Amino acid sequence: MLIEEITMPEFIAGLAETQTVLIPFGATEEHGPHLPLGTDTFEAADVCRLLAGQRKVFVAPAVPYGVCRSTGDHPGTISLTTETLKALAIDLVRSLYRQGLRNVVILSGHAGGTHNAALLDAGEVLLRELPELRIAVASEYALAFEAGKGLIETPGDSHAGEIETSRMLATRPRMVKGTAAAERSCFPAFILVRDKRRCWPGGVAGDPAKASAEKGRQLEALVVSALGRLVEELEESDIN
Repeated sequence: MLIEEITMPEFIAGLAETQTVLIPFGATEEHGPHLPLGTDTFEAADVCRLLAGQRKVFVAPAVPYGVCRSTGDHPGTISLTTETLKALAIDLVRSLYRQGLRNVVILSGHAGGTHNAALLDAGEVLLRELPELRIAVASEYALAFEAGKGLIETPGDSHAGEIETSRMLATRPRMVKGTAAAERSCFPAFILVRDKRRCWPGGVAGDPAKASAEKGRQLEALVVSALGRLVEELEESDIN
């Protein structure tokens, strides 16, 4: 059930069937010269919607902004601070909890470490505050990477590379503007860099040339299955 598409009576009826909600968090961020800025948001929202077609869950409207530290200087990237992202996640879950939802999966389509740490911090705050809450915080990219082992050819592929280009070729081919050169960032260990584009000019981490729509379709199905297993585990969990 997509919350933005259902009515108030339908929401009430849905609560009789499930108390689980998925919240897709994305980003508006460069994805090389060939992928749309909304790639992370599309990926997270798509798998949540697909899972909602397979089992009873609510899906909240996708959050299209995140913390984009390494890509913050690239054209088109719109970034939040960690404080803002954490506060936003807390407010959204509080509101959903007040509406009767008790099992929450925050699914991040953006793989940035700082971004995901802020979402984890939000989850820890909420666990202490809301006594009946079960919550999981997962990276959609981590699910895709684990599920795609043996399918993905590029070692360490991540941002705008083989995985994400395949996903977009499968779901939004008209938005894919060709391909891009294989690239790795050259950020030094431990040292913070002011001119981030100097260390990562093309904004790609991987090899988009190895992407295909067929790989994307297989990855999407694998990620939906992995998300379904996570939802089932959360709903059955008694560790809280």
